[in-house]
Amino acid sequence: MSEASGLLNRPSFVILDRDGVINVDSDHYIKSVDEWVPEKGSIEAIIKLSKLNIPVAVATNQSGIGRGYFSYAEVLKMHAKFLELLGEDANIIKYISLCPHLPEVDCDCRKPKTGLLTEIAAKLNIAFDKNVFFVGDSFKDIEVARKVGCTPVLVKTGKGKKVYNEHKAELDDCQIYENLDAFVETIK
Repeated sequence: MSEASGLLNRPSFVILDRDGVINVDSDHYIKSVDEWVPEKGSIEAIIKLSKLNIPVAVATNQSGIGRGYFSYAEVLKMHAKFLELLGEDANIIKYISLCPHLPEVDCDCRKPKTGLLTEIAAKLNIAFDKNVFFVGDSFKDIEVARKVGCTPVLVKTGKGKKVYNEHKAELDDCQIYENLDAFVETIK
């Protein structure tokens, strides 16, 4: 496990989980655009990635759609708010993939399955390797990054502190940071 040591080589691509990484998470789901609040420093971190010309995609499980807690249209409003906050740097977000399914559906897209990431790879014509970093706050995020061959990054926002404490022995190959901004600050 690597706790923020030194500078990272420039990633060729960064994939972000949404809830708990970009925006504040809730055990009761983020159900509306009003509840969608950025994690401290996350918008600024993504703008820094834009200034470094490092493309970004988002991969997010959104089972609240399948549960009937909110609509797909509401998620699109949340994403519009996110892009609006990025302002002139919004074009750094190359793609947002989301899984609307309940866990029991056993779809191919719900993380830790690889469907969301293979969708991103297909849409953007990228090949996964260790220069592609997947930043998440859940163990599912770490697992999916490993499955496709990305470098897994755990941030301690959202569920990240709990994941860090419960899975320390399983994080040897992970980069670990306090938040998204701390990760971006280590990129040369």
